[in-house]
Amino acid sequence: MIRVLIADDHPVVRQGLRTFLDLQDDITVVGEAADGAQAVELVGELSPDVLLLDLKMPVLDGLGTLERLSGVATRIVVLTSVSDPSDVGPAMRAGAAGFLYKDVDPPALVQAVRAVHGGQVLLAPEAAEAMMAAPAGGAAPAPVPLTEREREVLALIAAGRSNREIARSLAVAEKTVKTHVSNVLMKLGVQDRTQAALYAVRHGLA
Repeated sequence: MIRVLIADDHPVVRQGLRTFLDLQDDITVVGEAADGAQAVELVGELSPDVLLLDLKMPVLDGLGTLERLSGVATRIVVLTSVSDPSDVGPAMRAGAAGFLYKDVDPPALVQAVRAVHGGQVLLAPEAAEAMMAAPAGGAAPAPVPLTEREREVLALIAAGRSNREIARSLAVAEKTVKTHVSNVLMKLGVQDRTQAALYAVRHGLA
């Protein structure tokens, strides 16, 4: 069962999301927060698998919430009605595992919750375009040269696959996959698989 926490300052939005998500056999809503500070508190108390997080909230906004929750196991999906492209990069760099807009189709939202829970990084098409059009630090850096096998491994990381699943998919030893993953992280200059997956999305490698 995927345990979801909803953080949004509009009661109608929270109720609508809860009603729909609770209809799913594999998802349960464990709590609701009306602002970012309450969301941080409830993540600590409830340890949800996935947090659906609005960006514009009182007390503590979405970015502040992401920063406070840095390092937690909960996977965080930004769900916002604001379509400012400049919001996407800071949110993803602050630790979001997904970025969606509130006009997303309900079935697509359910799939997103499942995908992010499974380890994937998920961006709405407009958010992905914003990430590629406006990367951190101005001009887009050239993609890092990876070997063909490393590119395959990176694509599978972005799909949320574990080392064991990657080994099975590529018909190689799990130890070999660990070496490839280490090389990929080192070449990309990133610290973890989520950041590597985000790089893959930004550069069209996923």
